[in-house]
Amino acid sequence: MHKFASPPLRQHPHPSASDDLPELALSIVVPVYNSAVTLAQLHERLSAVLGPLRQPYEIILIDDGSRDGSWAALEALRLRDPVHVVAVQLMRNYGQHNALMCGLDMARGAVIVTMDDDLQNPPEEIPKLLAAIGQGDLDLVYGCPDDRQHAGWRNLGSAIVWHFYRTVFRNPVTPTPFRAMRHQLAKSVMFYNLNFTYLDGLLAWCTSRIGAVDVAHHARAEGKSNYSVSKLLVLALNLYTNFSLLPLQLVSAIGFLTACSGFVVGFYYLLQYLVSNISVPGFASTIIAVLILGGVQLLALGVIGEYLGRLHLNVNRKPQFVVRQRKAGVAAAAMAEVEAEHA
Repeated sequence: MHKFASPPLRQHPHPSASDDLPELALSIVVPVYNSAVTLAQLHERLSAVLGPLRQPYEIILIDDGSRDGSWAALEALRLRDPVHVVAVQLMRNYGQHNALMCGLDMARGAVIVTMDDDLQNPPEEIPKLLAAIGQGDLDLVYGCPDDRQHAGWRNLGSAIVWHFYRTVFRNPVTPTPFRAMRHQLAKSVMFYNLNFTYLDGLLAWCTSRIGAVDVAHHARAEGKSNYSVSKLLVLALNLYTNFSLLPLQLVSAIGFLTACSGFVVGFYYLLQYLVSNISVPGFASTIIAVLILGGVQLLALGVIGEYLGRLHLNVNRKPQFVVRQRKAGVAAAAMAEVEAEHA
């Protein structure tokens, strides 16, 4: 039987009556999108792994606006396992990271594990994450497979996101959807309630104690990935514009270099003019200047526009997520009653 050391329970700067509430040892948070056919198998394998740990746990499944029968499948799982399953339905599709924020907000576990719903992250690898975070001083552990069972274009898009992550946060660890984190870290990112969410960036903002363990990675059980190249590029853009000033600094550097080049080219043509070596005065230099400076200006305006657009949507309070309904497990419902009594 495998047991793991539970990390310390959360601590608040200002203790309240809710700090005395009992917490579970483990929460599994899974965003769900169009995965009705794999949910029963996912629950079965999770139960087979978590049951022998003999630790109280919950499985939080967030339906992120699925268009198939995922919500009906989640309701069936909750009826089959009312003690452990928490089923949450969002009002529409908000995206994987927003759905994860919803799950982290509801999670009660001293350790919280996040994973995908497509069974590419084998539930049988969860004990590796628990052992790593329970034995060391890490706040966050990623499960990093050596051989990823994705299409080539997906691996390329993911590599771009990983490169951006390492550049922005100066962290050599490769972020993946398969994570284990301490309760305190998970709750520390809940200050962020805006729409453009990149969970790994928020976690890296809050801790530098990040590690990784080798895990297996399987092919999708059903269907195809919901990520496209364009979605991965948008995710990378969200990372840079939300967590870094590097694009603006890059545009400033390009502007500076262009200005220097303009002075050099201008001085060169001035000398050519003085020695009468230009047969059609002004034509070449005008075209070059217009093309270079026009392109740099449009690039700068585009980057600034990205920042202004995000500020506009966040000022207008575009919601990060909205819950349509939540059906909690027996353990979670009991804790909610205790919380109401303390309030």
